[in-house]
This record gives sequence, C-alpha cells and structure tokens, in this order.
Amino acid sequence: MSTYVVVGLQYGDEGKGKITDVLSAKSDYVVRFQGGDNAGHTVYVGEEKFVLHLLPSGVLQCKGKCIIANGVVVNPKSFIKEVNQIESKGLRTDHIFISRRAHVIMPYHILLDTYREEEHGGTQIGTTKKGIGPCYEDKIARIGIRMVDLLNPEILRDKIEKNLKVKNSLFEKYYGKPTLDVEEIYNEFLEIGKQLQDRIVDTEVELNEAIRDGKNVLFEGAQALMLDIDFGTYPYVTSSSPSTGGVCTGAGVPPTSLQNLIGVAKAYCTRVGNGPFPSELDNELGEKIRQIGGEFGATTGRPRRTGWLDLVSLKHACMINGINNLVITKLDVLTGIENLKIVTHYKTEDGKVIDYFTSSTEKLYNYEPIYQDLPGWNEDLTKVRSYDELPDNAQKYIEFIEEYLGINVYLVSVGPERSQNIIRKELF
Repeated sequence: MSTYVVVGLQYGDEGKGKITDVLSAKSDYVVRFQGGDNAGHTVYVGEEKFVLHLLPSGVLQCKGKCIIANGVVVNPKSFIKEVNQIESKGLRTDHIFISRRAHVIMPYHILLDTYREEEHGGTQIGTTKKGIGPCYEDKIARIGIRMVDLLNPEILRDKIEKNLKVKNSLFEKYYGKPTLDVEEIYNEFLEIGKQLQDRIVDTEVELNEAIRDGKNVLFEGAQALMLDIDFGTYPYVTSSSPSTGGVCTGAGVPPTSLQNLIGVAKAYCTRVGNGPFPSELDNELGEKIRQIGGEFGATTGRPRRTGWLDLVSLKHACMINGINNLVITKLDVLTGIENLKIVTHYKTEDGKVIDYFTSSTEKLYNYEPIYQDLPGWNEDLTKVRSYDELPDNAQKYIEFIEEYLGINVYLVSVGPERSQNIIRKELF
C-alpha cells in the first residue's frame, strides 16, 4: 500500500502545490479531496508559472489520473477555464476527472458569498467570494446540485427551480438585489454538463481498487489545518476539513488506507484574510519578509500577513493530522535576518503560560506569544541541495522544530523551482 497525503499546517499558502507537483511524478493518481477554486496552488516549471485553483497540483507531471473527488465543491466554469489554460501550454488534460458526487457551485452561491461580505463591510470573514461556503451549506442542507445532476435534465431543472425560490426571495427582499432567471441558469448548466460528461465519473471505487493494488495514490488538500472548519480559528476558517481525516470523507477511502501523512509548513508564517495571528509582524520586518517571499495571494492577489513561525499552532496541526513526515518551505526567505524568533508558548490573559492551542478564537487575540531566539544566517540557500551544506544556524533552526514537534523534517524547500529541495529521505 502506497498512499500519500499532503496537507497544510498553518493558514494556507505553505507551498503544498510545489510538494504535490514534485511527488506527482511518481504517482499513479493525484486526488484533490476538499475545497474549491478558492485555493491557489502555484507551481513553477522552469520560467513558466502555473497557478492552479481547482485542478490537482499534480496535473503537470502525473502520468496516471488526476481526480477532483467528491469532497470538492466545483465551479465547472472555472474548471473549463483552467483546463483551457493548461491545454494552451501544450499540456494534456485528458487524464483529469471529476467525481459524480462532487457538488456544483452555482451562480447564486457566488452572489450570496459576495453580498454577505458586503453586508459586513468586507470585514466579517474575508472570503474569496467564490461561493465556497454557500455551496457547502446547500450540501449539508441536502438541497445541493451535484455533478451527476448536470447529466440529468429533469433533476437539474427541478433543483434549480426549488433553490431559486428561496435564493431569489433572499436577494430581492433582504439584500435588495436583482433576482436570477431559472431558464437561463438551467440552459447554461445543462450545456456545461454535455461539455463535461466524459469527465464526470464514479471515483471512489477506482481509488479503493488502486490502493488495494498497491498503486501510488497521492491525496492533496487545499487551505490548511488552522483554517479547518472544526479545528481552526473558527469562524475565520474555510467551510471544509483540509485535514488528513478529510481525505476519508472527501475521497471515499478508509482511514486504514492512509500511510504517509505529509504536513507542509513555512519556515515562518503567513495568513490571508481576517482572524487572530499571534506571531504577526505588522512592521518593517514583516513587510521585508512579504516582499522577499512574494507573499501575495495566488487567488486574490491580496498581501499576506506575515509573522514568525508558531510552534504552538503547528503542534496542534500535527496532532490533529497525525503527521509523520514534515516539510519546511521557504527557508531561504529568512536569509539575512540576524535574530530569528520562534513561538514556543502563549501567555494567557490571566498570566498562565501554555503550550497548546485554544478553541476560543476570541481569547487568542489577547494571548501573548513567548519566543525562543535563534541566530540567523547570511548564506544564500537557493543552490543548496544537501542538508549538510546548510549553514550551521539553518540546521539548528530545522532541528529546533524537529525537537519541539517530535517529527522529522524529510524535505526542506529553498526556492520555488522543482529542483530547489533538500530531500533527507525518499518517500517513494
């Protein structure tokens, strides 16, 4: 059995796309199991930059199949656009398939997402306004439209009519916005179904058979554990579970099938959107890290908030995910910073020192991070390919993380290119 799960351990944007791309070269299947086109996974191939939102990040190298599984919410128009972009580069897309059970992001989901943010002055959650949350809401309310429904005209029309009765009333009476036309949406999505019908397939049976046959199956998450609907900084979270546990419901495989659980974290920390961020550097150094690290959202272009590495939250993320292989990315970005800091504890409002993450997001705003100081380095790391070649202080930085978490770092990324990795052990 050879299964691999790649998940983020911070607030997203850790470089999961690059790691998935690297591992996909030896994968028979690459499977995206949650989220939607709110994700932004950046992959560099030479001078070429690919920003993937909905497609699995392994699409560029995987010689087998790339699956968008049932746990993903799919905007089919975004899917078609992304496929066309990949094909325009001369790359194949005939190996990409979507689960029949995946739910469809409809135009009214996007409008609801947008109106809600506007209603709160754009400061409530800070979503990407892609309709992700409202689509998952309909899924849980059992009124959602699934990809398989696009292939069944009568079911599709019935579901659109029933949904728009409620949504149009909300648009008109609560938000004071125009209503949507049933016929227009029905015809558009019926045509989309015809266009995608050969890609809409049952996926869970094939994936379980592949695992039993010893195929290399790579599962890829979007966002990260600190944005998990249950274990993140609620309500400033995404609407799904980007955890290793999310693979089971998001792709239809049992937990006993999951073997290599790979957690990805930056050597520092970033966050997009609102919510608490104890180690945030809202100063000149934070801006320097943002510029050197290119910390701007791949989906929205928004500048990311930057801060020191937080091992309290990272330990929480590793525990929930059961991580047994750690990846540290962007170590090179910290070059030239004389004194580095890592969060090891929090001090609560009542003066208590803790080393565990809290479920109270409101309290987290008032927690004071307690830092361990570590010496920096000035050497350029971007051409280093062996761990022994790293400066002593860079090695000490990695080893401090390992000791605190009790997990080995198997790969250190020192640049955006596929080749800019220090691999300490081979997983395949």
